[in-house]
Amino acid sequence: MKKFTEVKELIASLEADADKFYNKGNSAAGTRVRKGMQDLKNLAQSIRLEVQESKNKA
Repeated sequence: MKKFTEVKELIASLEADADKFYNKGNSAAGTRVRKGMQDLKNLAQSIRLEVQESKNKA
C-alpha cells in the first residue's frame, strides 16, 4: 500500500507543473511533467509486478 500512496503523492506533486505547462506555456514545466510521468509509469509497473507475485503465491 506504500507504493500506492507514492503514486498519489507523485500525481499531486505534478499538478502545479502540469498547470504551468498547459495553461501558461512553460516548456520547462513540461519537461518536469514528462519526467514525473516516466517515474509514475515505473512505479505503476513495480506495483503491477508486486500484485501479480502476491496473487501467484496465494
